Amino acid sequence: MLVVKTLHIWMVISWFAGLFYLPRIFVNLAMVPADSVAERDRLLLMAGKLFKFMTPLGILAIALGFWLWFAYGFSGGWLHAKTTLVAVLAAYHWHCGLVLRDFQQGRNRKSHVWFRFYNELPVVVLLVVLFLVVLKPF
Repeated sequence: MLVVKTLHIWMVISWFAGLFYLPRIFVNLAMVPADSVAERDRLLLMAGKLFKFMTPLGILAIALGFWLWFAYGFSGGWLHAKTTLVAVLAAYHWHCGLVLRDFQQGRNRKSHVWFRFYNELPVVVLLVVLFLVVLKPF
């Protein structure tokens, strides 16, 4: 089970790298002037490739988490809270895909400032999840 746990942590770290970076690309996309087609296309290419790369990482992180859950059991309020936050992260990931599609179709209406705040959600969730996993407060 230690191998599964190690792989789970590795996938979570890799998934979070994408969850941290993709919204930063959105910040830059929101700042691109209308006449900078090459810059916009380059950022869209980067965002699309990153999203396609990070999606399987998120799926594997969650699948390995379920494996651990079934192996060790699902007990303790901290684990219920963590599972809820993982569901929030999965919804955030899905929403990033919708935001990317809006950018690709030229329909984004949100500012770079909005995306700067949007970018902080996975940072806060990660901090809370870490405290839950390490401290198991309830």
